Amino acid sequence: MSSSAQHKRIRKSPAARRAEIVAAASMVALTEGLECITLRRIAEELDVRPGLISHYFPAVEDLVAEAYGSAAGSELDGLLPADRAGATPTQHLARFFGRATGPGFDDISRLWLNARHLSRYRPALRDRVAVQEAAWRDRLGGLIRDGVEQGEFRTDEPEVTAIQILVVIDGLGVHANSAAGGNGGRPPAVLRMAVTTAERELGLPAGTLTASATAN
Repeated sequence: MSSSAQHKRIRKSPAARRAEIVAAASMVALTEGLECITLRRIAEELDVRPGLISHYFPAVEDLVAEAYGSAAGSELDGLLPADRAGATPTQHLARFFGRATGPGFDDISRLWLNARHLSRYRPALRDRVAVQEAAWRDRLGGLIRDGVEQGEFRTDEPEVTAIQILVVIDGLGVHANSAAGGNGGRPPAVLRMAVTTAERELGLPAGTLTASATAN
């Protein structure tokens, strides 16, 4: 076999190449902001020609929307897995808060803030934000509904309670984006607002979700 054949670049399938482009754009979105996603910027990340990126995404706005959706969707699957086997609703909710209210969640919080701002002017992104908002609301609402059915939670409106919790988490994300928003600038009572809201609205004794997170 000739050396030229050995070193011949392996052509990626269209699906694999598209996924690679979206993954690179998602990383730029999380670390630099959605405004920094351009065809040239992503081409530089992947060491390819900009024309290759435009072949898959002729309009950069579609890539921006896809990158946001991929990042937000992946975070949702990490925080609230669709498969909830092996743990109780209370344990799953405690794990959710343990991950969604810490400093490691700040990047995705900033991305949500970024996306909501830009979506005022970008229809493709606006549609994707609406899809993700519904997905997060439905996933959390489903968990709460399961907890009610199993007798762990008490609320007549699981979907409304899910929205209340997500609104508080969003508010904490906005605060994290401010100059004094780091954990050092937020009192413990503020950091626990989402948890205390959930415990109150679900009829749980104070500290239940924190204790469950520590135990698991």
